[in-house]
Amino acid sequence: MSDPAIRSGEMKPGDKLPSTRELAETYGVHMNTASRALSLLHDRELITGQPGRGTYVAERPGH
Repeated sequence: MSDPAIRSGEMKPGDKLPSTRELAETYGVHMNTASRALSLLHDRELITGQPGRGTYVAERPGH
């Protein structure tokens, strides 16, 4: 999961992202690194969080 995967359309608006723990395990990074990556994607308004439900690819402006 990455910014290019979102921008290319590989991941569609509304797709649920794996948990921070799952991302850390998949990419072999510390959970803090995975959390920071999600934070950067959120800051770029590419993902949105729903407390208790998960993190999802955000609707793209103009789409």
